[in-house]
Formats: sequence, structure tokens, C-alpha cells
Amino acid sequence: MDMIDRRQFMLASAASVGALAGSLPARAEGVPAGYPADYKAILDKARTEGVVSVYTSTDDVQGRPIVEAFQKAYPGIRVDYNDLGTNGAYNRIISEAAAKQVGSDVVWTSAMDLQMVLVQKGLAEAYKSPEMSHLPGWANFSDTLYGTTVEPVGILYNKAQLASLKLPQTRAELLAFMRDNKEALKGKLATFDPEKSGTGFLFFSNDARTRPDTFELVKAFGATEGKTYGSSGAMREKIVSGEHWLAFNVIGSYAIEWAAKNPALGYVLTSDYTAAFSRVANLSKGAPHPNAARLFLDFLLSAAGQSALASAGAPSIRTDVTSGLNLTRLGEMAKGNLKPIPVTAALLEATEPKNRADFFRRWKEALRG
Repeated sequence: MDMIDRRQFMLASAASVGALAGSLPARAEGVPAGYPADYKAILDKARTEGVVSVYTSTDDVQGRPIVEAFQKAYPGIRVDYNDLGTNGAYNRIISEAAAKQVGSDVVWTSAMDLQMVLVQKGLAEAYKSPEMSHLPGWANFSDTLYGTTVEPVGILYNKAQLASLKLPQTRAELLAFMRDNKEALKGKLATFDPEKSGTGFLFFSNDARTRPDTFELVKAFGATEGKTYGSSGAMREKIVSGEHWLAFNVIGSYAIEWAAKNPALGYVLTSDYTAAFSRVANLSKGAPHPNAARLFLDFLLSAAGQSALASAGAPSIRTDVTSGLNLTRLGEMAKGNLKPIPVTAALLEATEPKNRADFFRRWKEALRG
């Protein structure tokens, strides 16, 4: 997800989204059911604009269904879908804003903290979505930054390689697992590189803020000569090949999906504590297509959009969506210990230069033991 890779999805095939037809908004080409009557002005202007530009870190596998469902609902509006990775999307937005050449309408990534920085810098437009009442309170910051998914942070592992070892089921057991099997695990563990991945930094900085054992875990990982990566896909390939046996602090929604498709893989949501992040979305200040941007954001948060996301493996933040996983079901899978990272100004704490430098100092010290 964090590899910089630009893709543009144009007009969708109706056949590929037929399964979602039953969940599309009522009067798909008119004002969605339950929306205020004056929403028609947004819809008409969006059709005139004819395009919405999305900067994202969501890859094409999980992104394509939401794009296709949106274009099924609003066939006259093209989606320019730019998969830039977390850091890539942030850096492009900053540089375009400095040049006064805004290219994005909607920003949608898993780097919750980086997007909160965009809000802080005044680069996000406030907008009160008609879908707000369906979201948990922690998923909306000042009607400017919205959570769109809830995704656990978990463990991905190779079943055959770990057959002779006791698989950790809690954070405490994961720490003991690394310490007790240090020699056997040399070079066999993986996790995100927080310097290369905005998602990785979010996960580990959140852990450091909320869990006292975080740097002990990093220290134990370093003692096994574990390897760090900038993307989920790179870790998956290493686990599938058997080069690595286990990866922790990975995107759990990916791990669940991969394990369902490949019997060689397994996943764990640690039952004592499972952090969860959200892919967050905001409208760009000075967006070239502001009405199409509002329309796309509302669709992301709607039952139809959430069903499209959940069907592709990105669990719904709503509790009324039954396609795939949703917030309620994930809470059950985490034994009641799912801890979503709230969309609040507290996300800025880790991004402060002094705090960020202190985190990386402690990270590197722990890795070196």
C-alpha cells in the first residue's frame, strides 16, 4: 500500500459491480434517500464538473470496488484514482499547495496523523456530510477529517514454518515468543519500517503512546535481526516464500484477506490489545472539483460505499453494513479489546518535530539493543 504507484481508473464495467446493485443509493441518479433536498445542487454541479481526483494510499485491489460502485451510482462522473502511498500523497499535496496548483479533490489514506497535519496546515475543507449520523463519534474531526474504515493491526504468519513453535496470542506472548526463540527466529521476523512507511509510523507511534511495552518489543525484534519493510505487500511475499515466518504490526484487514485466500497463511488479532486504524478522508482546500469531491466523500461513507469497501476487505466503520466485516464484528474478533485510534488532534503529537525525532532515537536504540 505504501509503494508509490499511480493508477487511474476510468469508466467502470457494470458487470463487475452487479453484486453491489442492491446496496446502491435509492434514486441513484437523483438525490440519495434521506439527504436534504438542496443536495440536488451539489449533484448537478458535480455532474457539470464531470471528474473527481482522488489521492490515496489504498491499492487498486481494495480501491477499485469503491470506484466502480461510485461510477455505477453516478455514471457521468469520472474518477481519477491516484495510488501514491501515504508519504507520496502527503508530499504531493504539500508541494502542490506551495505552488498554488491543487490537483486533488479528495485525499484518502491510512496515514491518519499526516492527514491531521494537512488539516492543521489549513489544506483541508470543512464539510458536514449527510452520512455523519452513521459514524462513531471518534471518526469525525471538526467535520473536516472522516474515518472511512476500521482496520485492526495484527500478525501475519506462515503456518508451516511456525508449526513447531507456540503461536503468540497476546502482546505479552509476542514479546516472550521473540525472547524465548531468539536464535531460531534470527532473520525470520518482519514489520513495517516507520521511516519509510507513514502507516508504519502511525502504528508504532500509537503503540509508543498507549503501550508501555512498545520499545521492549522493538528491542526483542532487533535481537532476532528482524527485517523492516515499507509496504504490506513486500512482507506478504516474504511470509509466503517462507523467508520470514511472522510479521507483526501489519494491516490486519490485509492479513485476514490473505489468509482466507492462501491456506499457508494465518493471522492473529492479539486478544489483550488490538489497535485499529482508519483510512481517513478529507476534501482538499481549493479542490478543482469541489462538488464532485463532496459527492465522492459522501459515497465513501454511505451504506453502498461502505459495502463496496467491506466486500473488498476494508472493514466498514458502520455497524449497519453486513457485507464483509464491520466495526461490531471486528470487536468480537478482538475479544472486546479492539482499540480504534480516534480521529482527533492528539494525532498531531507524534508528528511534532521534537517528538518525531525522539521516537526515532528510541526506535533505533531499541533495534540495536
